[in-house]
This record gives sequence, structure tokens and C-alpha cells, in this order.
Amino acid sequence: MRRRELIACVFIAATVPARAVSAQARTFRLGILANRRNLGPDELLSTLRDLGYVEGQNLIVEWRFSEGVGERWPALARELVALKVDAIVVSTTPAALAAKQATSTIPIIIPTAIDPVGAGLAESLARPGGNVTGFTMMSPEISGKAFSLFKEAVPTLHRVAVLWNAANPALTGVWQSVDATAGSLSVTLVSAPVREPKDFSAAFAAIAAQRPQGVFVLEDALMAQHMDENVDFLLRERLASASTVKEFPSVGGLMSYGANIVALQRKAASYVDRIFKGESAATLPFQEPTAFELVINLKTAKDLGVIVAPAVLAKADEVIE
Repeated sequence: MRRRELIACVFIAATVPARAVSAQARTFRLGILANRRNLGPDELLSTLRDLGYVEGQNLIVEWRFSEGVGERWPALARELVALKVDAIVVSTTPAALAAKQATSTIPIIIPTAIDPVGAGLAESLARPGGNVTGFTMMSPEISGKAFSLFKEAVPTLHRVAVLWNAANPALTGVWQSVDATAGSLSVTLVSAPVREPKDFSAAFAAIAAQRPQGVFVLEDALMAQHMDENVDFLLRERLASASTVKEFPSVGGLMSYGANIVALQRKAASYVDRIFKGESAATLPFQEPTAFELVINLKTAKDLGVIVAPAVLAKADEVIE
């Protein structure tokens, strides 16, 4: 190489920002706390690949699964902290609380938070203040709206069972919102709580004994893990049903109204990227969804002999036939 060319190469190398060089060379370690592998943040990981993070090249993903047993979260969180991961993505509020207890420095991202302020994950949505941030599904407000649409769609509802995870503190505000909405609509609620997978059979038996006209499911990661099982029970008992995630009517539930979870996961990937690049979780605001979807499964309605009110059907963003 000629002396002039060598000097030019040295000059170019010296002018490249040190942070850019280190970012390209560095391998990031991402911890994930989920109930099961098939319930992990797949869209988030896919979007991270689009952003240039390739597993096996500059990204290592450390998975930990609770299998629906909430008592496992603290030990699993401590395992990830011991591995010195650069960030932790969690699938549910109990996992976020366990991770927050295990570390005050490693950033924690929750793509589908239910009530982060009420659950103690953040000081406020605008400025979380700690090491937890992410995106919220606006669950208390949206669950009340979803219940109202459920009643409007099926006017004969007067007694509704609520299937929910009583071990998830973020659902307290959701329950209160649904209870207030039900009271304003003269609907009586029957609580059917579960805390772990073994509780579902007892909850199903209690619902069948109460003989409600419908069931409203308060969605979280535990309910998502048992969604097929829940829907099988509801169809077998010929019960109208509703929830806040579109996957619910996709597998046979009657209807749903809520935020697009796939979109939230994709947006959460941008937070992981920003944190990897040096931003603080304390100053990244919890963002709320801006679009909501009403999905109705007309095939299920016909199978149950339920006539969905035309006014609600006309509002649907998606109708499954």
C-alpha cells in the first residue's frame, strides 16, 4: 500500500465514531420470561432481526419459562440477572414484578402491560422512573368497553361469569372497571378465579354450576396459555363469550375488542433497540395503543344460536364466518 493511501485509511478509521464501531462488534444478550415458547414475543424478535439483530451473530436470546406457575418467576428472573443480560423482555405483569425485584439496573420491557402504574411497575406512564418500560393495552378502560360491547351484542346477558387470573395484581383495576360497567348495565357478575393451570377445572365446574348466559375472559399470559382449553369449555357449555384479544374469536370465542398485540410487540422491539443503543428505561414512556379492533365470530354465534345485534355487527373490523 502506498504511503498516501495508508495515511488516508488511518484518517478514516480515526473519524469513525467509537460507539458505532463498538455497537457493530458487540453481541447483545436478551433475556425473555414467558409462560411457554409458543407464547413468547415472536413478533418482537422478528422485528429485532429487521433492525439488524441476528441471533447467533450479534444477539443471544436466553429463554426462561414458567409453564404457567407464577411462583417460578422470581427464580427465573434471578437466573437471567446472573447471566448479566443487557435487557429482559417479559410477557406478563407477575414476571415483570419478579424481574424488577431481582434487578434495579437491567432494563425490563413489557410489550403488553395491563396496568403498569397500578401494578407498581412505573411511577407514571410518561416517566416510568425505574428500570421498567414498554407498551400498555389500556386494559382497565378497554375491558370496560369490551364488556359493554358484549352486552350490546347479546342483549339477553344478565348474568355473566368472569374468568380471570387472581394471582395477577394488574388485573385488579381491570376487574373494577368491568364490575362498574356491568353494574351500569344491570348485569350481575360471577367471579371464576384461577391462580395456576391446575385451577381451571374447578373454575369451569363453578361456571357450569352458576349457569350464566355468558363468560367474559380477563386476558393475560396465563389465559393465553389456556385459550384453546377455555374456548373448548365455552363451546361445550354453549356459552356466549368475549375477551380483549383477537386470537380469542380466532379459535372459536364469540367476540373480542382490544389492541393489536402483534403491533405492540413490533413497537416494543424499537424499545429494545434503543436500550441496546444506550437509552434509559426510566425515560422511555409507556406508550398506549392508538387503534383497537372489534372481531366477531359469526360461525360461533350460529353454532350457539346467538343472534349478534346488527348495530354491533356493523361496527366489526373483522367478521369470521
